[in-house]
Amino acid sequence: MMPKKTRIAHSITLVLAGGLFATGAPHAEMTTMIEEVTVTAEKRAEKLQDVPVSVTAFSSEAIEEAGIESTQDFINLTPNVTLDDSYTIGNTYISMRGITQYNNGDTPVAIVVDGVPQNDQKQFKRELFDVERIEVLRGPQGAAYGRNAVGGAINITIKGPTNKQEGYVKTGVFNGNGRTVSGAVSGPLVEDTLLYRLAGSYKKTDGLIDNTFLNTEVDFYESTDLRAQLRWLPTDNLSVDARYETSDLDGGAIYHATIPGGGTTHSDKFINPYSDTLGEGERKMDSFTLKTDADFNAGTLTYILGYTDMDEFYFGDTDFTSDLDYTQSQDLDVELLSHEARWTSPDDRRFRWIAGGFHEETDKSLLNQGTPPPITHENKVWALFAQGEYDLTNRLELSGSLRYDRDERHQTSSGLKETFDAWQPKATVTYALTDDSLIYATYGTGFRSGGFNGDTTMYRDETLDNYEIGSKNTFLNQRLILNAAAFFSKSEDYQYFFYDFSRPGVQIIGNIDKVDIMGGEVEFQGLVTDNLQVFGGVGITDSEITKDNVYPEREGNHSPDSHQYTLNLGAQYGFDLGPMDATLRLDAERRGRKYWFPDNVESQAPFTLYNARLTLKKGNFQASLWGKNLSDKRYYTSYLDSDLMENKPGFLAWILDAGSLGQPRSFGVDVRYEF
Repeated sequence: MMPKKTRIAHSITLVLAGGLFATGAPHAEMTTMIEEVTVTAEKRAEKLQDVPVSVTAFSSEAIEEAGIESTQDFINLTPNVTLDDSYTIGNTYISMRGITQYNNGDTPVAIVVDGVPQNDQKQFKRELFDVERIEVLRGPQGAAYGRNAVGGAINITIKGPTNKQEGYVKTGVFNGNGRTVSGAVSGPLVEDTLLYRLAGSYKKTDGLIDNTFLNTEVDFYESTDLRAQLRWLPTDNLSVDARYETSDLDGGAIYHATIPGGGTTHSDKFINPYSDTLGEGERKMDSFTLKTDADFNAGTLTYILGYTDMDEFYFGDTDFTSDLDYTQSQDLDVELLSHEARWTSPDDRRFRWIAGGFHEETDKSLLNQGTPPPITHENKVWALFAQGEYDLTNRLELSGSLRYDRDERHQTSSGLKETFDAWQPKATVTYALTDDSLIYATYGTGFRSGGFNGDTTMYRDETLDNYEIGSKNTFLNQRLILNAAAFFSKSEDYQYFFYDFSRPGVQIIGNIDKVDIMGGEVEFQGLVTDNLQVFGGVGITDSEITKDNVYPEREGNHSPDSHQYTLNLGAQYGFDLGPMDATLRLDAERRGRKYWFPDNVESQAPFTLYNARLTLKKGNFQASLWGKNLSDKRYYTSYLDSDLMENKPGFLAWILDAGSLGQPRSFGVDVRYEF
């Protein structure tokens, strides 16, 4: 076995191909098989096709070839997952298999960056630069990732320091007076012992969505990101990694437009913003990560520390019109500190196991305009976990995991306290039909903590039980991959968001007693010829509210804020263009009908987004011409239904439905040089 010091220092040279939507593109030099994908979905390095989980993965090469530069970009390529970017500069609403994000609450998906959980809603939106790998795990992952992994998990791995001097610089321009530059440099400070990596990204645009009253764009955006890493290898069996990162986002916020007109439904009418107040927001985030791995004959001891200090402020219009002069603002301050320690047994054993513990402390302050003093929280979480895999035969594997999470929530501004806890088991049986095909059946659970609203009322914790079967298959000498999964989930105390003007704070998180969700995913990837690759995937989510004690008339409706299906299709073709290798990539993303609220009155019809990318490469130099939403499709990323605002006083009768438009057509040119 290669010594750890050498193994880590040269790990960057390993080829990790992308997931089902993003493997290395075929070039003119010909590709004869689809490259294997390595993931750490279950906290071990394994081949994607050997992992009994519904996973989509993207390697560093795939990220570059697909033009993935933000969290929105890779979500758009992933079945049964959607992401809406709306309202504040750092706000996103992720939905996975019918489990959705809501305002002011915990994420429904565990977001993990270099082993550190990102547990606040405002942490997920980010520029993606110098990234090694992205993995999207669908279905509850509570046993492995803890509370809030009720919908699934997303792992983002940053490129680490190298023992070889290397780097790149990338720059580009795009419509909306946009410009961007990013780069990285890496190498040894002391060869084989002390390595470094520096990376940064800058992006600025005037925006593309016009405010017709102010005659200016509302989605202006500027981001500055810097990252520094050190890797110390004092012995062959010990590594210490330290990373510091700072991120500063400034840009437009709250660019909803009121939708005039009568009738029952309005969300099929697309209106540009016309408010008289230009919304603005800023998010500042600093984070530090420390990771230590110590190898022994009996296994590996890992410790991970994560610290984040984040501030977000926004100001903007409340009435979303040019007729009135109501404004809103919010100041958010979040501080998170986490520790994780685990022991991992060797990979080459018939019985493999992982065990450990986790602790996190969160301090949060939220101040809304007109409602001082701020609402403050102090939360403490601790967990114990264990997982094991046993090879009953050469083809039959039994795996199981169990995690206990305890979340102590304290709303310090009111003095209220409550503890939410849950045992989260998972069991899986995997059978290899052949060396290239397997089937699996799994049962798993997820748990999202409850908490306190601004009016001191409590919302209950959400739990989910998931039953799933799946299959992973590689055919035709690794020229065709076909994976599929089907699931049935039962959610209790499903969390959702609404407005109630009779309650202080107005913005309320509530519960739906029971929701059933069923569906599945199918993904494929194939080499039609040595130069032509096709890929695609479909995700189906059919949800039903089966019990709602507060609003029984909603029983039988779909749960809010999730699309009924997603569909991705695409192709990449490699060819010679004079002295250069060229790759043409075309893809389409279709999102099914989306019901905005539990009453299912307002919904968004299915729509399709078309994208294209042409890349020319010669040696270490490459240039790409790209376009997104080429048909300039109009759609909403967020929608407010005034009829569902409870106890709205008469003097607020002017409040109408409002929607926030998604990004229109964009296009640009990128140039990259590696050294």
